[in-house]
Amino acid sequence: MVFKRLLGSLGVGGPTVDTVLDPGAARPGGTLSGRVRLVGGTADHDVEHVALELVARVETEHEEHGDGEGVVVFDRHVVGGAFRLAAGEETSLPFAVPLPWETPATELHGQPLGIVLGVRTELAVAGARDKGDLDPLTVAPLPAQEAVLEALGQLGFGFRSADLEYGRIGGTGQQLPFYQEVELTPPPRYAHQVNEIELTFLAVPGALEVVLEADKRGGPFADGPGGHGGHDALSRFTVPHEGPSGPQDWNTLVDGWIQELVEHRASYGSHAVYGHESGVGAAVVAGAAGIAGGMVAAEVVDEVGDFFEGDSDDGEG
Repeated sequence: MVFKRLLGSLGVGGPTVDTVLDPGAARPGGTLSGRVRLVGGTADHDVEHVALELVARVETEHEEHGDGEGVVVFDRHVVGGAFRLAAGEETSLPFAVPLPWETPATELHGQPLGIVLGVRTELAVAGARDKGDLDPLTVAPLPAQEAVLEALGQLGFGFRSADLEYGRIGGTGQQLPFYQEVELTPPPRYAHQVNEIELTFLAVPGALEVVLEADKRGGPFADGPGGHGGHDALSRFTVPHEGPSGPQDWNTLVDGWIQELVEHRASYGSHAVYGHESGVGAAVVAGAAGIAGGMVAAEVVDEVGDFFEGDSDDGEG
């Protein structure tokens, strides 16, 4: 789907812009490519620059106003300028720009996760700037991210939801101002210990940092007199992108992470951060089973259609 809009700030008869992304999902740390198509208006215009902004719809928390959503710009690239665009002239600017390694995944095996990303095109002409073209951005997970999700699915975890949270996870190498959180329901073997597992991936060129948080179950005497429920436990693990040698090895690795998280974190206190380096190698082999199968039945709302609502400079991070 391509959204084509008249550049309102340039007035009636101004140039129009239409950005078309190349087919297929992009990958974190990979290249986003396509073309920006420009059509001149009723008069000649001096284009100062053409830029692409990567934007995300992010959950925000406000102490006074409660939870909400905002549009955050998380990367920007100038892909053209300066040049003169004659009246009625049609021109096309090809681009190939890198995606940040922490770019969140919007789908898994073609099934949407409920994450909304976009590519917004900015055209600057004679001091006026218009961000009139916004296109949905589809991002598939890295092979190692797929493998971790597959392993969790084969271990019995179910997909509950995914969103983008504004803020930073302490003790990590996080670069973007938000992080992706995938909420998973536990299998029966862990159901008596945790309500859910929250998963975050933080990728860098050489490795994948996996952050796991357990929302622990609490009994009537949990956390002292009165019983306040349970407390969360947080663990970090790092694995090279190539990962272990096969799916079964991924299952063993991830199961070990979960066991450490739910069985041993209590002794480190609430919100303890516990890091590991997993020195494993060889090729990643990820199947198409596991969590991806459960996502077909999950209720995921496609929000791309309302990305424009409330999308203004005031809401940007």
